[in-house]
Amino acid sequence: MTHRPPLPADLFDELCPSSLLPFRFGDKWAPLVLRCLEGGPRRFSELRVPLHRVTPKVLTQSLRGLERSGLVSRTVHADPRQGVDYALTPLGRSMLEPLEAACAWAFEHWDELLDARERGRAPEPAAG
Repeated sequence: MTHRPPLPADLFDELCPSSLLPFRFGDKWAPLVLRCLEGGPRRFSELRVPLHRVTPKVLTQSLRGLERSGLVSRTVHADPRQGVDYALTPLGRSMLEPLEAACAWAFEHWDELLDARERGRAPEPAAG
């Protein structure tokens, strides 16, 4: 078995800049999955720790979508104890730089994005 450094449980808090992006890299969770796989292959159970807010069903759907897009590979090991690993493909790895740039942009414009969202949720003033 290959040794992999553990992913910290708090890697993605609820206020992740990627949640404020006005565009998406795949589905809602795809950017976080890509970041989780940045350090190397991970098992489903290893992805569940930092992505604890994602239901297993939705995580499976996200992984399948990333696999269909050619960004993630799925390897089923012959030894059942090794299970299944998910890893970034070269194409998936090439997404990390634009993803980082997008998150840096969202972080830089954090307050403006939050203000815009709040204005978008505010009820219209009564005419009168």
